[in-house]
Amino acid sequence: MANLAALIVAAGRGTRAGGPIPKQYRPIGDVPVLERAIAAFLAHDAVDWVQVVIHPDDRAAYDAIHARLDDGKLLDPVTGAADRTGSVRAGLDGLAEYAPQKVLIHDGARPFVGARVIDGVIAGLATHQAAVPMLPVVDALWHTDLTPADRSAFQRAQTPQGFDFAAIAAAMDATTDSAVDDISLAVAAGLTVTTTIADETNFKVTTADDFDRAEPMARTAPDIRTGTGFDVHAFAPGDAVILNGITIPHDHALKGHSDADVAMHAITDAIYGALADGDIGQWFPPSAAEWKGAASDIFLRHAMERVAARGFVLTHIDCTIICELPKIGPYATAMREKLSTITGLYMDRISVKATTSEQLGFTGRGEGIAAMATATVVKP
Repeated sequence: MANLAALIVAAGRGTRAGGPIPKQYRPIGDVPVLERAIAAFLAHDAVDWVQVVIHPDDRAAYDAIHARLDDGKLLDPVTGAADRTGSVRAGLDGLAEYAPQKVLIHDGARPFVGARVIDGVIAGLATHQAAVPMLPVVDALWHTDLTPADRSAFQRAQTPQGFDFAAIAAAMDATTDSAVDDISLAVAAGLTVTTTIADETNFKVTTADDFDRAEPMARTAPDIRTGTGFDVHAFAPGDAVILNGITIPHDHALKGHSDADVAMHAITDAIYGALADGDIGQWFPPSAAEWKGAASDIFLRHAMERVAARGFVLTHIDCTIICELPKIGPYATAMREKLSTITGLYMDRISVKATTSEQLGFTGRGEGIAAMATATVVKP
């Protein structure tokens, strides 16, 4: 969906949560509530811009978040108003120059909004002017005078609530009242509204108890990624091959711009792949003379630097070398030791094994060696 903006409202004071600072700037798992909410929309491919509405007293705290996220989609913040409706209006005004077709309006105090909920709202906007994620009421409901209420008549609304941008802006301009939420304005203005999928984890942090509920969710959800790598090198005249940094006597060498360590190349690309961070050819172009004959541990060490820079930890490597000759088994332990030295992994997290291709294909004909690898990285 082209021209989609996310508007995150975070200008409130959050007094019910207690604490010395507004709740949206309090950390959950070392990351502020608002930062988690913003990051969810920055990470979504369909979102073109993210506009945040803040309280003027919070500019320094917000600027620290903005600097950490450092994404071209994140616009400069706008200042909110005395109530939520006024803050939303200010955010819509800030987005007007970008002329988005659709807008998702989200509470900055909902840090665990997921792609599934966002996707549902976007899908709803394909056929309606407004969409709101709703959850059923599962507990018994009672009026304050202790008479029962029919819970089937009620639903629980979440955010983001999605809208046709022009339609919700017009509805905002037409009211002087403070709305319960944005979808109520859409209903009052006669917009077509649909309900979409919601998620219990997408709760609004409101009280101190909500922080107690949120902390384990942040601590027990590591970012785990796996990448794959594959490489081939042809044989050339020579008397040894280098595989995973180990020189193995052979009646041929491997042909390549660097030292042609096909196994270490596959592992390095697997690590880059886990990070979605390009490949060896992008970081070390074969057209660059400086990498002529270079030892491949340079590439692997760079991949490890990227793992650390992105806040991840490498947890496992698995490499399979495919060739008829030379025999890999006698050198597998030395290869694991070499990889352990470079990556810092314990050897019980490094697997090196070999197979033949049953005399099929270029490896079966003894024309070269292939290698494939997987690598897993985790952000705690």
